[in-house]
Amino acid sequence: MPQSVKRSPCTRPICPADLPGKPIARYLLKVTEQQPYQVLQSHPQFEVRSYPAHLVAEVDVQAPFEEAGNAAFSTLLGYITGRNQARQSIAMTAPVLQGPGQKIAMTAPVVQAEQPTGMQTVAFVLPADLTPESAPVPTDPRVRIRVVPAGRAAAVRYSGRWSQASYERHCTELLSALVAHGYQPIGQPRFARFDPPFKPWFLRRNEVVIDLA
Repeated sequence: MPQSVKRSPCTRPICPADLPGKPIARYLLKVTEQQPYQVLQSHPQFEVRSYPAHLVAEVDVQAPFEEAGNAAFSTLLGYITGRNQARQSIAMTAPVLQGPGQKIAMTAPVVQAEQPTGMQTVAFVLPADLTPESAPVPTDPRVRIRVVPAGRAAAVRYSGRWSQASYERHCTELLSALVAHGYQPIGQPRFARFDPPFKPWFLRRNEVVIDLA
């Protein structure tokens, strides 16, 4: 049975050298809403959560793991600050997500994993009150609006720097724990970042999240 209801934001790493003037910092300073989720089960190493259906605005970039966030943010910020057919500003919402580039239909947070091509997908989760019909249409053809269906996912939380090595270590530990507890992970893991780049690294909240069958 559900134990509690929490709200979570997910994001994608940026180099610790990034400063408040960077697009990611301006975005995270203005976050007014966080994506909700429900905790279904708690384990020592991870949580099992239920995420509602939601929309994301996403863009693909050809960039390494630790550079893709900044490479994509100006494009996504443009969309939510009025570069759309309705010229409508959209409330700042966490999470921000990044995952491997992939060909998808035009209709999740997104996953974080390196593809052989080096393509990464960075996404903003849109406010919960937006629907596929009411979400402004992007004027930039690089931006996609995508529906992510409701589903279950496992998440592990950790603090520290936004390095690829740290992400991969926690990802490996999460996958091992899931197998040990009899869960079946599906798809690619995603990296979740909650904080702006100028927050001390030891206070940051990071997560690895992966969908479950």
